[in-house]
Amino acid sequence: MNSLDRRAVTSSPINPLLANRHSTRAFADSELTDAQVASLLEAARWAPSCGNTQPSRFIVARTGTVTFKRVVAQLNPGNQKWAAAAAALIVGVRLTANEKGPLPFAAYDLGQAMAHLSFQALTEGLTVRQMAGFDAAGLAAEFGLDETLVPTTIAAVGTAGDPAVLEDDVRAPDVAPRQRIALDELVIGD
Repeated sequence: MNSLDRRAVTSSPINPLLANRHSTRAFADSELTDAQVASLLEAARWAPSCGNTQPSRFIVARTGTVTFKRVVAQLNPGNQKWAAAAAALIVGVRLTANEKGPLPFAAYDLGQAMAHLSFQALTEGLTVRQMAGFDAAGLAAEFGLDETLVPTTIAAVGTAGDPAVLEDDVRAPDVAPRQRIALDELVIGD
């Protein structure tokens, strides 16, 4: 287990789960239970979406499965180094259109669903690291997705491990102090 304190130093109090959330690349050898996977997806399912369009879809790839290997093969080489140790890789796919037409806020809605999934993972004692370094077209082809289903993000999910096991070129962010821009830099205007 990672002995580093990764708790965020916040300028205002926030939920302790959120303060302790961090995106590690170090995963312990573990698996997700069926109940954990169901809870993660249920949290994502209940995320808000524009007009209740619910444009989020997921490919769930658990370690040790053919599906997991298929997803890992579509990751950029740098992500393959560490993500292959996760208990699961969950591909967030956005539905860009339905029978009523284009869904212009699908990416935002998928982001909401991934945030809910991530928060639920925290309640399960899990960690999540999302990534954009993958071949989206390759994933779509690999899983036979039609043009309205766009792979947008992949979340590596599992139990946090010790960053010491990571190769030098991927370990640095896992041991560096956590930083964010100042709160007053987020707000535009008065």
